[in-house]
Amino acid sequence: MNKKFLIIAVLALLGAASCQENAGVEGVLVSWGDIDVRYPQTSVPVHQTTDRLELNGWRGERVFAQAVVWTEQPVEKLTYEISDLKGPGFDKIPSETIMAGFVTYVIGDGFFSNGTGCGEWAKEPERDSVVVADCIDHLASSVAMESQNTQGIWVTCPIPASVKPGTYTGKLVVKADGKVVGKLSLTVQAQEQVLPQPEDWHFHLDLWQNPYAVARYHQVEPWSEEHMEAMRPVMTMLAQAGQKVITTTLIHKPWGGQTQDHFESMVEWVKKSDGTWEYGFDIFDKWVSFMMECGVTEQINCFSIAPWHSAFRYFDEASGEYAYVNAEVGTSEYEEFWSGMLVEFEKHLKEKGWFDICAIAMDERPVDVMKEVVRVIRNVSPDFKISLAGNYHPAVEAEIYDYCLAYGLEFPEDVLARRKAEGKVSTYYTCCTEMAPNLFTVSDPADAMFLGLEMARRKADGYLRWAYNSWPLEPLTDSRFRSFTSGDTFLVYPEGRSSIRFERLIQGIQEYEKIRLSGNIQE
Repeated sequence: MNKKFLIIAVLALLGAASCQENAGVEGVLVSWGDIDVRYPQTSVPVHQTTDRLELNGWRGERVFAQAVVWTEQPVEKLTYEISDLKGPGFDKIPSETIMAGFVTYVIGDGFFSNGTGCGEWAKEPERDSVVVADCIDHLASSVAMESQNTQGIWVTCPIPASVKPGTYTGKLVVKADGKVVGKLSLTVQAQEQVLPQPEDWHFHLDLWQNPYAVARYHQVEPWSEEHMEAMRPVMTMLAQAGQKVITTTLIHKPWGGQTQDHFESMVEWVKKSDGTWEYGFDIFDKWVSFMMECGVTEQINCFSIAPWHSAFRYFDEASGEYAYVNAEVGTSEYEEFWSGMLVEFEKHLKEKGWFDICAIAMDERPVDVMKEVVRVIRNVSPDFKISLAGNYHPAVEAEIYDYCLAYGLEFPEDVLARRKAEGKVSTYYTCCTEMAPNLFTVSDPADAMFLGLEMARRKADGYLRWAYNSWPLEPLTDSRFRSFTSGDTFLVYPEGRSSIRFERLIQGIQEYEKIRLSGNIQE
């Protein structure tokens, strides 16, 4: 028997004195754990159990907890139940509003020898894979446990803004094969202050969505009703995190094939037989309207007038096939190709009432490219908003409405103050470059929380990450993907399953909002 799991048998015989309420089944123990720990699957998680936990939060805030179960013997069916949390008078936090789920394990990997999460697998064959706790599966009603294994149970408890301040108490009851193995007391102190609802948060959250990953994973036709319904829980969960931006694509493969599911164009470019151009916006409209239904309504970012290539696909009516225009930024071909489309796009956006919240978006483009792109856009319209994620380019900064800098950079203090006064958005992003803080499946959960606090320290408007749901082939079992550290391409799992890092990111955003409401972030 594993020496570590001998502890289980000893604690079970002693009755785990700190868990006096627990009915107990020999060889199975339950305790509150730590939300900052990804508990290894085959290690004893805690050496001193506790059956009581007290959390504090503003009304309107979500608070978080993690319970852990570990067993010396196999368990065929581990289940849990959460009671209402009863408070002053007839007030309560209803159990049906509490999101809980089993923390499941996925394969992950570490960092490259270059000190980042970006590299080449072929050059580092010794790079090991690991099994990490990340996905929160609220859809599973039970799980099986092998002997000498550990299982986490995540709890996200929203404190209704309408309840009275005070103490709310309930229980998490855990059963193994129908027998109670743990009764964990959960107390939530609801404070006087009220946190606004996510749609009213000022934090500018921009996690790029990939609708094509959802279609592939569920094996449904893109943009069919089945596709839209499969996306709904995933995108509604994003809106409930305070997401502000809808990710749209104007061209085929704006980022090449760097994800398992490449992005198609949401605009149909058609070259008519007479040489004129026609643009179809049906998919664009359907996606934007859908995301607004889900609750993301503040901004639309459109990628990319300056992609990572110079070949633009269109449908050629004369041949009946797709063809490509090769047009480098700075050439007359490029300007002609984009100018006509932008004119029609502006008209369409104004007809839909979306022009004022739409931005022509680019990422990680050099300054010479940005200068030329800005010129082309401004020749068409002085009013188009422009978005850029990448390096700091003083030469074009004043033209950029939504400017997101790489995490290792910072806006000059006077520039940031001016941008705020002008109502512009100034944020930061992490990608595979940063080992920490970051949001990989192997990152410390505290990293996600820290990002919200760091955005507050920098007086930034928010945070961006390039991939919300660009899932690898089998995300529920394997989070690795090519030359990125595991989890770099996604934060959540299919069918609205959350993750430890996503929940902790929300917690960090809530802390940002509290700091803002205290007057410590310049508006």
